[in-house]
Amino acid sequence: MIAKLHLYLVDLAATVVIGVLVGYAMVEHQDKPWWLVVPGAALVALPVAVRRWWPVPALVVTTLATVAVVVGQVLPVVALGAPVGAICFALYTVAVEHTRAWSLTGLVGAVVAVSGVSGGEPENVLVGVAVLGAVWVIGYTTRLRRSMLAKETSQQAEQALADERLRIARELHDVVAHNLSLIAVQAANAAHVRSPDHAYEALTVISETSRVALTEMRGLLGVLRSDADLAPSPGLAGLPGLADRASLAGVTVALDVRGDSAVPDGVGVSVYRIVQESLTNVVKHAAPASCTVLVEVTPEAVRIDVTDDGPGVKELGVGHGLIGMRERVAVYDGTFGAGPGPDGGFRVVAELPIR
Repeated sequence: MIAKLHLYLVDLAATVVIGVLVGYAMVEHQDKPWWLVVPGAALVALPVAVRRWWPVPALVVTTLATVAVVVGQVLPVVALGAPVGAICFALYTVAVEHTRAWSLTGLVGAVVAVSGVSGGEPENVLVGVAVLGAVWVIGYTTRLRRSMLAKETSQQAEQALADERLRIARELHDVVAHNLSLIAVQAANAAHVRSPDHAYEALTVISETSRVALTEMRGLLGVLRSDADLAPSPGLAGLPGLADRASLAGVTVALDVRGDSAVPDGVGVSVYRIVQESLTNVVKHAAPASCTVLVEVTPEAVRIDVTDDGPGVKELGVGHGLIGMRERVAVYDGTFGAGPGPDGGFRVVAELPIR
């Protein structure tokens, strides 16, 4: 708002200067009475003050007023500089605000008018064409630059939206894969055991895991609603809950979090999801097994080491789990590794720098 006010003050100052110069030229060279000087100078200069609101009418009025005061011998031809300045102000705004067809029409009309009242001398015509043409080029170039900037801003907004949707999709994948894996394991246990107590225990785990999954999914999908009351993003504080749920699915988890748990929110979410996906893989491919989760926080980085003693794998799959973990680490220019452990089992190691 303040920047616009400055622009309007510049237009007002230009109006005053042009009006004074035109009025002075009328009195000095033609010795005209005030009742001709004031309206003539006003018609030439005042459109500059309103050119940002009405560019085309401002250009038309100031051009016709210039022609009228020169043809009516109220203003001498030698004093055309100030009126041409007013025309330039209006023409620039038309070139910036309107299409090329409109602005070219205004340019041609202004050139014809100025050339017609300048006496028809070739040098005067060339000067008029050069000045008005340069003003039009500057205005049209400004229009193109603003259009490109607006397009770039729009593309950046679309990219940000796409990135946010990708983030939500990744979060949903992690939530669904982890919790459905726990549910699948417990459902299989409930189907095979003969003891009602074990079946009841498995169903309890399924119930609790389903409730957690629904809560997380509501929170993530709530990002798409402006009126959503979202829960805090998961972080290092949520790691014990992950360990407990994995333990219920038959994986004994030893969790060790070292250092200050106060890390940036983005890093905390990434650490949480990497540990979650690692435990999901242990539940799906190695349960029952034991698993060690080490999260070490230093002032420079967060290091994650998840190792299990399961049967391991001969070849790494191409599922979205490992890809998602790599992408999360790549966002922070960190390092990631996954593969068979030195003593068997499977190991996931990641390091996320803290910027």
